[in-house]
Amino acid sequence: MLKRRIYQYLGAACLSLSVGACKMPELVVKNENRRVPASYNNAAAQDTASAGRVRWKQFFTDPNLAALIDTALLNNQELNIAQQEIQIARNEVQIRKGEYLPFVGLGAKADAARPGRYTLQGATEEEINIKPEHRNPEPLQNYQIGAFASWEVDIWHKLRNARKSAALRYLATVEGRNFTVTNLIAEIANSYYELLALDNQLALTRQNIEIQSNALELVRLQKESARVTELAVQRFEAQVHNTRSLQYNIQQRITETENRINFLTGRYPRPITRNDASFNDLVPTTIQAGVPSQLMLNRPDIRQAEQNLAAAKLDVQIARANFYPALRITGSAGFEAFKPGLLFTTPESMLYSLAGDLVAPLVNRNGIKAVYGNANALQTQAAYNYERTVLNAYIEVANQVANISNLEKSYGEKALAVQALNQSSTISNSLFRSARADYTEVLFTQREALESKFDLIETKMQQLNATVNVYRALGGGWQ
Repeated sequence: MLKRRIYQYLGAACLSLSVGACKMPELVVKNENRRVPASYNNAAAQDTASAGRVRWKQFFTDPNLAALIDTALLNNQELNIAQQEIQIARNEVQIRKGEYLPFVGLGAKADAARPGRYTLQGATEEEINIKPEHRNPEPLQNYQIGAFASWEVDIWHKLRNARKSAALRYLATVEGRNFTVTNLIAEIANSYYELLALDNQLALTRQNIEIQSNALELVRLQKESARVTELAVQRFEAQVHNTRSLQYNIQQRITETENRINFLTGRYPRPITRNDASFNDLVPTTIQAGVPSQLMLNRPDIRQAEQNLAAAKLDVQIARANFYPALRITGSAGFEAFKPGLLFTTPESMLYSLAGDLVAPLVNRNGIKAVYGNANALQTQAAYNYERTVLNAYIEVANQVANISNLEKSYGEKALAVQALNQSSTISNSLFRSARADYTEVLFTQREALESKFDLIETKMQQLNATVNVYRALGGGWQ
């Protein structure tokens, strides 16, 4: 009868705990949108081959650039920091795995106690008139050694979900490192091509300084023969000084670009090995963009956002499990005696215990509700972040694909402009020598020819950078 009543009480307690735990805030689900357009810029059906799957060593064939990238992948501080974040996330997985498994420990204890006369134990011994030879020794010693264990039974999969969430975040850190690699390679390549362009602009500037200096000497001779005035001499001399000033500005930009590359490679300033003569022979690589759906597989930042979203969804389930009763089982086994010599006397000194606790939150539910609400909000935030990442990736590719096409047309037009201005410069010099053209026409045509050549070099650099940028936007570089 008593046994049945105990079971009834336990059943009623469990039922009340379960009913009380079931009252929780409503879950607000934000389903992420995974749909993307069928093509870029509403173009016709495209080839499914994507440059994002090409390894960077196959994409960047310049040996000097490849050496810089290899050095950066070893020494770049940001990349090394990302590697440590991966290690931290891996350790977090081990921590969550340890929480899911039972905790077992070994311990030993020795103590001595003397109960006071007016304590329960002392008064009891005095009250029942225990004979002195049968009283507990004073102080009473106690020795104990054994094993103890505790285990939270994962009824609601709270601990397993926490382990899965940590594993997903570990994968997200790996993708974050891959995204860092992609951006690092693209930044080095862009800076390298900028350096080659600056080298060519510097060479062009020095050539023009020589041409303008020769023109200045010619004007001075013409002034001596009274064919021109001092005004023409001063104008030609000013042009020489302006071009020399431009030379120093380019030299400073070269220094800063070299140091930017050195910083990315994790080393102190040193000259960057390159072949500046190869710049004129560089042809932008033909890029196959593939289809937008391939971005889901190729872009590390999209996969990182996807892993974080999956982890956030599990975090909601973890927070939800806090409303339910938790079952914890504890136990211990070992030896205990009041004399060291009797510690391992069996079975008299043996002890063991086994207990189970079923606890559900009833009072501090506001805090649990707040944690659950935060988990819901973070899940929604992760869904929006995933959609934003996908949208950003698509727009980046669409912009760079259009940029490549427009830069190709722009380069063609500027090449024709350079050709025309070179001819006009030759004609103006010839006419000036024969006194059939004014010196201002020579100055203007020389200046326009120099600017057009600078623009042509700049446009070619932009073409190369656009190729690098679309490769990065497609998710290339981390393989």
